Amino acid sequence: MSLSKKLLVTVCTTLVSCVAISTAHAQAYSNPYATVDTWASLPDGRVFGAVGDLDVDPDGIHIWAVVRCDAGADRFGNECLDSDLDPVLKFDSDGKVVESFGSGMFIWPHGIDVDDNGNVWVTDGVADANIPEGDTRGHQVIKFSPTGEVLMVLGTPGQPGSGDNQFISPADVVIGDNGDIFVADGHALNGNNRVVKFNSEGRFIKAWGQTGYAPGEFRTLHTIAIDQRGRLFVGDRSNNRVQLFDQDGEFINSWTQFGRPSGIFFDDNDNIYVADSESDDLQNPGWEMGIRVGDAHLGWVNYFIQLPYGDPRDPAGNGAEFVAVDSSGNMFGGEPRPRNLQKYVRVRP
Repeated sequence: MSLSKKLLVTVCTTLVSCVAISTAHAQAYSNPYATVDTWASLPDGRVFGAVGDLDVDPDGIHIWAVVRCDAGADRFGNECLDSDLDPVLKFDSDGKVVESFGSGMFIWPHGIDVDDNGNVWVTDGVADANIPEGDTRGHQVIKFSPTGEVLMVLGTPGQPGSGDNQFISPADVVIGDNGDIFVADGHALNGNNRVVKFNSEGRFIKAWGQTGYAPGEFRTLHTIAIDQRGRLFVGDRSNNRVQLFDQDGEFINSWTQFGRPSGIFFDDNDNIYVADSESDDLQNPGWEMGIRVGDAHLGWVNYFIQLPYGDPRDPAGNGAEFVAVDSSGNMFGGEPRPRNLQKYVRVRP
């Protein structure tokens, strides 16, 4: 390692923000992946709707995905409102659906996490304006067994709020090693903008954060994940940064080198994968849409899988908003706008 790189590592690990990593440096990496087109398929002639968040089953092989129900090209924000399709799907290594559930329970399913016991946690991030009067869905997190039995509901369904058991469009959820539950609340830019922590039984412990730009403040919490050190990573998307906390909510660091984060995933080799579907000349000038892969410990970006068809004029974003990696190193991108579950295979070091 050169002296300059050693010094930069020191800067990145001691300063509050790793500002020394420039945009050019963070994007000047090769892509060791090849795409596997049309890998996934749906049964009975079903057409892919927008693909939301992804996670890997504890077996390291199966992929769980949120697939929003309606496949209409112009529909966005309430795709499961009037559908009888299952939005929670489990895919085998051949891309075939082997389990599905959740029909009628969501309006806009968004985030997913699979805990160590194989239970599946799903958030409904629907905006309040998209909930019909009297509908008791939305603003909730639902815990399912691996076969779809409802085990727990967090939030007050259909009712937004900032109380101990209320959310406003929760975007994502992650479960700690001890069973603690962390909810990224929320998807609404002017909503609660906080992290909410519960114990394994669903009892409220604490919340932190508010709308803003300072450390510990957020503008659209879009994704949340935990690395092997137990650090909590929050994709503070509209602030173009990842914020790091301990599990008591103490601020650790802020990383900007992964672009405009929509999805975060950690593999067993201490790599971090960050999906960026919104960087453009308006929302994050100088950055490109794609998936960045780096060192979860220090935050170095090692690879960049650029989105080949991203249109910087599209403010709603494009390509992979979410990312997951199986035990064989295959990477998967959840793409809402192209309505695609994209598989990538590693073809070179």
